[in-house]
Amino acid sequence: MESKIMNIDFNKNNDGLVPAIIQDALTKNVLMLGYMNQEAYEKTVDSGKVTFFSRTKNRLWTKGEESGNFLNLVDIKLDCDNDTLLVMVAPVGPTCHKGTDTCWGERNDTSFGFLSELESIIQNRKEQAEGKVGIPEGVKPSYVSSLFKSGINKVAQKVGEEAVEVVIEAKDDNDQLFKEESADLLFHYLILLQAKGFKLQDIVKVLESRH
Repeated sequence: MESKIMNIDFNKNNDGLVPAIIQDALTKNVLMLGYMNQEAYEKTVDSGKVTFFSRTKNRLWTKGEESGNFLNLVDIKLDCDNDTLLVMVAPVGPTCHKGTDTCWGERNDTSFGFLSELESIIQNRKEQAEGKVGIPEGVKPSYVSSLFKSGINKVAQKVGEEAVEVVIEAKDDNDQLFKEESADLLFHYLILLQAKGFKLQDIVKVLESRH
């Protein structure tokens, strides 16, 4: 941290300020953009709460000093040109002054990449099974939708069957079959989660609490 203070080029833009990109250390979502001078940077490091230099107020401004929605410092990284900071934080409450999680009006939810996309598809099929979303005319109900209609016992049974297949393939030498059966197990587990009213994030929170 000490070496970063020495390397930051606060004078590159002749205003003593560098952009500070604020990122949630856990979700990796970008929350906001602010500016720091050296004094704001040092106060951020010393206090553990992100402090900016407000160009409109022309003074230091600690995020949350009025609202209580502080940005607790986790780490700071300096870019390759020494003139932009990536500030990783643990936010307390919404970040934007308009009350949203981010200054782009987006929710600060954890994304699991393709698995999150897959969860959205499974949720849509569940809503189809429940009659909340219509099925296009001439299109047969999907496998997932039919599985939801079969009930929780059938969904749980499928997870058990796929788990057995994974165990069988784990004891064999065919890596491709093992990966395919593992994918089937994960897919059906995501279905079971939603059948029980949960998402992958709920399980991640349990794991985090045990960490």
